[in-house]
Parts: sequence; structure tokens; C-alpha cells
Amino acid sequence: MPDPDALLAALDPEQRAVATTFGVPVAVIAGAGTGKTRAITHRIAYGCATGAYDPQAVLAVTFTTRAAGELRGRLRTLGFPRVQARTFHSAALRQAQYFWPAAMGHELPRVSDHRAGIMAEAAGRQLGHRAESGTLRDLLTEISWAKVSNVPPADYAELAAAQGREVSAVDATAVGRIYARYEQLKSDRGVIDFDDVLLCTVALLSDHDDVRAQVRRTYRHLVVDEYQDVSPLQQKLLELWQTERPDLCVVGDAAQTIHSFAGARSSYLTRFAIHHPEAEIVRLVRDYRSTTQVVEVANRVLHAHGPGEGVRLVAQGGDGPQPQFTQAATEADEAAQVARWLAGLIADGVPPSELAVLYRIHAQSPAYEAALSGAGVPFSLRASEGFFQRPEVRNAIVALRGQLAAAVGDLVATVRGVLAGQGWTAEPPSGQGQARERWESLAALLALAEEFAAEHTGAGLAELLAEIDERARVEHAPAGAGVTLSTLHAAKGLEWEGVALVGVQEGTLPFALAQSPEQVAEERRLLYVGITRAKRHLWVSWAVSRNDGSMRRKPSRFLDGVRPATAPARPARGGGKQNRSKHSLTCRVCGGPLAAGAELKLGRHADCPSSYDDRTWELLREWRRQEAEEVGLPAFCVFTDATLMAIAEARPTDERGLLAIAGVGRSKADKYAEAVLEILRAGPAAG
Repeated sequence: MPDPDALLAALDPEQRAVATTFGVPVAVIAGAGTGKTRAITHRIAYGCATGAYDPQAVLAVTFTTRAAGELRGRLRTLGFPRVQARTFHSAALRQAQYFWPAAMGHELPRVSDHRAGIMAEAAGRQLGHRAESGTLRDLLTEISWAKVSNVPPADYAELAAAQGREVSAVDATAVGRIYARYEQLKSDRGVIDFDDVLLCTVALLSDHDDVRAQVRRTYRHLVVDEYQDVSPLQQKLLELWQTERPDLCVVGDAAQTIHSFAGARSSYLTRFAIHHPEAEIVRLVRDYRSTTQVVEVANRVLHAHGPGEGVRLVAQGGDGPQPQFTQAATEADEAAQVARWLAGLIADGVPPSELAVLYRIHAQSPAYEAALSGAGVPFSLRASEGFFQRPEVRNAIVALRGQLAAAVGDLVATVRGVLAGQGWTAEPPSGQGQARERWESLAALLALAEEFAAEHTGAGLAELLAEIDERARVEHAPAGAGVTLSTLHAAKGLEWEGVALVGVQEGTLPFALAQSPEQVAEERRLLYVGITRAKRHLWVSWAVSRNDGSMRRKPSRFLDGVRPATAPARPARGGGKQNRSKHSLTCRVCGGPLAAGAELKLGRHADCPSSYDDRTWELLREWRRQEAEEVGLPAFCVFTDATLMAIAEARPTDERGLLAIAGVGRSKADKYAEAVLEILRAGPAAG
């Protein structure tokens, strides 16, 4: 049994208060980087070590499998591997599967993994045509919101209108009908979906007193992480788990509420003391993650107009470089400047995996994919969730198991050899697409092996495979090997040595669709979350126009009073470390080396003749304009100029050829391939 005093030795006074306060409900207001995970895991460990907690009666819940895996890993290190740490859905599913047969007389319906197919059928019948993949995703997201907000299909249209909710190209009445049809199709097939897991568990515990009593006897100590993200349905489930005198600790930060669109309500956190008058409120304000300079920017953004939501952070990370605020002439220039900044940090010794580019929407990604590829900077696009289900990862693990009997000597060398047989190479493939994603997966496995070998001297392949099995069980994926490209929403809960926040201009951040004060406030919190992901290096940039020179744009209002006076925008120029990279590209027309900036984006020297025909180029541009107007987004969200130009020059004849072009990923191919290939077939061949 760990020594209780030793468990407290590494905690600051506020963290110690979290770890040692028992007998009353506790709410922890934990600012970014203040060690909330350390505080709650040490609370659980200290409670177990002193007898305040029974380890088998603790249930810690959070929102992502990654976060749950981190909780379990830390508790295991502290000496309490049997404590349950799960996501809300995982805990609910486990309870429903166990109690449902006895309570209901049959097994819990199977959780369908084909939600998109069912939604496509439901939407098709209502709309009279096949809905695009983007529309289907929006419908699934909206119906998920309705379920976690306890909104039935019959009430959807009225409540959605009252809250200003919209689904692109589908009116609220039609969404309600699609919602009802979707539920009917699931019922006909005897399946439930991800959100139904919570609904089923709430119904089970509400309607069966004996089941509810047994669950409450089993889990007497509750700890809830990221409490600001709780939805009404999750709050109802939490209340059903609690006894009349709950042993409850919740942890969250209202300043990091960025999922209101999905049903999150920070009011459960901010009003905790009202619902629990005897509660103890503890505030964690010491930011151990970031430098003084980064914390100052974060505080200014959040508290620009008086006391904002959450706490005012107090930096503990020491002194660091000044954050850079950069204005670019065009989006292409902005991407080129960011690529050079990242390349410079890497040259100075910062690992690529410790760097990130964060943007508001996925459509901003292609410009940075192209710029980083041109600069020879490795990057990773895919989210960690589902890592161990990827075919290349499963095949690589099978191949590693096949080497168990013969594995001797250097663990990392063995793994490197096996992965080389699966397609891993020392240098990443150029461009994007499936080959790049496959390489990233294998590189992440190798990085995991290197990290494991460094931390476990003398460990062999068997021990590594055991670690991989445990990580797969708890869905704790390894980090990518390159610079992370991510939306701001997906970056929550992560941190990097250096972070570039891009596209921080009006219309993008805050996003154009954010109109109400509440929506704009959430956009401000989103920027705050992005800033607080940075430990030491912070870059904030915006472009005053799009790549075609249209529409003069202003930097985000959130930077007012935060950024210094900005120099006039100027195009990015060549030179610097990027040009000296061994990965530098060549002009597709004359074969000479390319410089940074626009030439890398074009794939040719600015004064070399293009290799596409003007009519095809104009047809593609007009199609892109119409497509963008239809969905109400900027043209570059469909394809950037560089990608569109590459399509016009390469003239692919099938989807496979289209996917080989930088900036065309699977999702865009699914959405646009048919139209683009039809235009290319109609236009004259390039001479």
C-alpha cells in the first residue's frame, strides 16, 4: 500500500486540498495546465490509501477513451490498477449489458456501427435524393445533440428553431422527420446507436429500483472529469448513480466549454454550489504547462473585457520567447510562413511531434499539408481515436507477434525491421493520401517502441506487445511522429512545445455562423483553448485576403488589446532554412529547385508557363465557386488554388489519380470526384 504522506508530497497546496477533502461534495475549478489530472488521481490514490475510499467502489468518468486511458495509467503507477476509470458511454454500456437481460427479459440490442448507412436511408426517403456525406455527418451530429438534450423527434423542429440550430440544406421540419425515420429504422433492425447507450441506461436505472440500488452499492465514490462538458442526459445518469448523500468530486473549467453545440452545459459546474450547498470549491490556478508569455496572452484573450469565465492563470513555466503575431497577405503566404517557422523550430531541436498547427475548420488543412510537404516537415493528420483498429496497425502487430520466437537483441532495431517489411521507410512519402496515412501509423508504432525501450531498460518484444495490448484495450493510442494538424476542437486535452494558431481572422475565428453573444463567447473560449495548448512557442497568424486577392479581412476581434502593432502584410519570400532542406522540391515545368512561398504552392516557378489549359482551369474555378456558394463557405474550403491547379495540370482520369494529388483526401474525393472528373473529361487535353 502506498504511503499516504508520500502521495501528497508532490502536490501544491490547492492540489493537496483536492486530494484530502472528503465527507462533502467537491468541485474543482481547474484552469488549463494546472494539474487537474494529477490532483484527481492523487485524490483517488490518497483516499484508497487512507481508507476513505474502497478501490473497488470508485468510478471515475471522463469523455474520451484517451483521457480514460491516461487516468487508468496514472492510477496504475500510483499503485491502484483496479480502480475503474471509464468514459460515460463505456460505464453506461457495461451496466446496461449486465443488468438488461434480467430486468428486460432479453439481451441489450446490439450497438450498430453503421449509423451513416441507416441515416442515409432515413434522409434519402425524406429528401427524395441521396444526401451528401457532409450532410449525413451534420444530421448525425444534430440528432446526437437532440438525444443528449432529451429532445424527441416530435419536438425537434420547435426547439431547434427556438435555439437557432440549423443543418445545412435541410430545414428543421425535415430534420425532425428524418430523426423519426432514423429511430424507426433502428427499431426495425433491432439495433441501437452510440447515444442510445446512455438513454437505455438512464431508463434502466430510472425504472428499476433494484438495479439502481445495486449500482449505487457498487460505485459509492464518483469522480467526474471535464464536468463543464456534461450534457443533460449525462447529468441525469450521474444523478441516478448518486446516493442521497453523494460522495462526489467534479473537475472542470467553464473557460474551456467549447462543445455547447453538442449539448455540453457548463452551468452544471458553475452552479454546483447551488445544488450542493455544503460543497467545497477548490480553484487550481497555477499553470505548470506554459511560459509566462503564453499565459499572459491566454489571460488577455479570456479576460479582455473584465473577469471572464474560469480562473486567471498564474504562470509557473518560467520565461520563454515572445509569442509571434503575424499578418500575411494571402492564405498561401500564411501557410508558407508557418511552415518556415516550424522548420526553424525543428532545426533548433524541437521534435516534430512536439509541434502543432491548429485551425478552426478542417477545410483549412490542405494549405498547411501542401506547405509542410514542400518544406520537408513531417506531419500527422489523423486523430488518435481508432488507432488500433486501422488495418495497417493490426497487420503490423500480427507481424511483430510472428517475430516473438526469433526476437533477440535491440528491441527498437527488431521493431524497425518488422515495420520496414510492412512498408515503413525512414523518410515519409511525399504528398498526402493513403500512403502517407499508412506511413504515419507505422511511424507512430515505431515511436511507441522507442519510448517504451527508453523507459524500460532491458525490455523485449514480449513486454512491448503486452504494452500494446493494454493500450489497445483502453484505446490509448501513441502520438504521431510529425507535426500535428488539427482543428481547435480536436486539440482540447492535448499540449505541445510549440503551437501555430492559424486563420485567426474575422469570419473564421469567430466563425461566420457564430452570431449570438453566446456563440461568439464560445468562439473566444475556443481561441483560449488553442493558446493554452502551447508550452513555450506560440504563433498566431491571419491573412488579410484569400489567395485570389479578394475580400480584405481583419484580424480577429479576440486579438484586440492582445496583439502588438502589426506590420503591413507582405508576400512570403524564399530563402532561409526551408530552401536548404534535403526535401526541397523541383519545378514541374523546368526541373529547377523551388523556393518557399508561392512557388511551392504552384509546384513551378512563377515565371514558368503553366501546363494546364485555360478553359479547364476556368471550368474548375467556376465549379468551385458554385459549390462553395451552395454550402456558404469560402472557395478554398472546397479546394485551394494550389490543389485546383494541380488537378488541372495532372488531369487525372479516375478517383485513384485524383487521390494522388496533394490536398485531395478521401473525404473530398467522396464528395467531389464525380463532378471534377466530369469537368476534366469535358475540357480539352493539355498540349
